[in-house]
Amino acid sequence: MTECFADKEGLTRPVGESEADAYVRGICFKTGPPRLLGAELEWLVHDAHDPARPVAPHRLAAAADRVGALPLRSVFTVEPGGQLEFSSQPAESLTACVDDLSADLALARPVLRELDLVLAGYGKEPWYEPPRVRSNSRYNAMEIYYDRINGAGRNVMCRTASVQVCVDAGQEEPGPQWYRRRWRLAHQLGAVLSAAFANSPLHLGRPSGWRSSRQACYARMDPGRTLAPVDDLDPRAAWAEYALDANVMFIRSESEPWAVQRGLALRQWTRTGLPRPATTDDVAYHLTTLFPPIRPRGHLELRMIDAQPGDDGWIVPLAVTAALFDDPSAAETALLAVKGLGDAPSSQPPPRNALWRRAARHGMADPELHAAATVCFAAAREALPRLGARTAVLDAVDEFAARYVERGRCPADDLLDKVAGGEVRP
Repeated sequence: MTECFADKEGLTRPVGESEADAYVRGICFKTGPPRLLGAELEWLVHDAHDPARPVAPHRLAAAADRVGALPLRSVFTVEPGGQLEFSSQPAESLTACVDDLSADLALARPVLRELDLVLAGYGKEPWYEPPRVRSNSRYNAMEIYYDRINGAGRNVMCRTASVQVCVDAGQEEPGPQWYRRRWRLAHQLGAVLSAAFANSPLHLGRPSGWRSSRQACYARMDPGRTLAPVDDLDPRAAWAEYALDANVMFIRSESEPWAVQRGLALRQWTRTGLPRPATTDDVAYHLTTLFPPIRPRGHLELRMIDAQPGDDGWIVPLAVTAALFDDPSAAETALLAVKGLGDAPSSQPPPRNALWRRAARHGMADPELHAAATVCFAAAREALPRLGARTAVLDAVDEFAARYVERGRCPADDLLDKVAGGEVRP
C-alpha cells in the first residue's frame, strides 16, 4: 500500500476549493496490482493481577516508555486513553506481516509483565471508564470538539481498541481487482467482519445490549466524519465530496490551544480563506481526522474489527480479510455472498444503516450475517494456502470458524457467558 504523503514542496501554499478537491482525489486511491498488506493492532492495557482495576496514568506512561524504547519493526504509538498501538510496515505477504507484528509483540509482552501489566484484547474497555491520559494539542482539541456532540467520541478516543487491516486499493482498470469493486466489497463485507469479530459487549461490567459496543459508539459520533461516503458516485469523487463537506475539527497553530471549530466545513474554509487561508498541509491533516469504517489512504484501511482475545487472536481477522480481498476466487465468492445484504433501503450509510447496526447488536446471531460469514470464512480458508499461509495461521482460522462462525457466535458471546455465569465480576 502506498502512504498518502503530499509532496513536501507547496505544503504551506494556500489552496482554494478546486485545488483541495484535486488533491484529495489524487491521493485517496493509489491503484495497481494488489501486493501489499498491513495491520494496525490497538490494545488496552490491564493490570496483570486484577483486570478490572483501573491502571494509574503513571503506570501507563511507564509502559509506553518501556515499549517505545524497544527495537520494534512496526510504528509504535500511544492512544489518548493509554492504549498501545503497533502499526506494521507494508508487507509483501501475509506471512511477513504476521511475522513482523508477532516479533514486536513478543518483545513487548515481557517488558509489560515486569510492570505487572498485560495487553488486553477487547474492542471496548469492559470494566471501567479510562480517562484520557495523553495530553497534546491534537487530543486536547479533539476532546473539546467531540464533547460538544455527545460522549461517544471520548469513548472511542480513550476506551476502544481494534484490529485495522490495510489492503491495496486495487487496479485502475475494470476486472476482478478493480478498485471500485474492492471499495464496494469493503462496505458490504465490513458488516460481516464486524459481526464475526464483535468483542465489546460490556459497559462497566454489564451487558451493553451490543455485541460490538465499539461499533455502536462510532455510529453515534459526528456523522460527517464517521459514516461512509455516498455509494452512488465514483469513489474518488465520493471521497473528495465527503472530505470537503466534513467539518474541520480545529485549526492548528504554533501556539496552544488549537482553535476548535464549530460548523466550519473544509469546503467553506477553502472558499473563504477564513479564519486564515487553508494550505495543502491543512487538507492533508484534515483527512487524518476522518474516521469512516473504510478510509482510503491510497490503500483501504478497514476500521470495523474489534480487538480480539488471546495473544494471537488478531491473526484471524488479518488472514481472513487478506484472503477475501487479495485472492481473486475468494474475492468473487465474498462479493456474491454479501451482495444481497445491503439491498434493504436505508436513509443512513454504514455504520448507521440497518445492516451494520444488526452486526453491532447481534453479531453472528443475525441469520443473514451468519450465512454470509459461513461462506466467506470457507472461501478464505480455501484461499489461504494459495497466499502462502503457514500451518499455524490455517489452524487459527479453523479454530475460530469452528468455535464461533459455525455455531453462530462471536467472541463477545464468550464474555457475555462468563458474566452471566458469574465467572468474571464488574
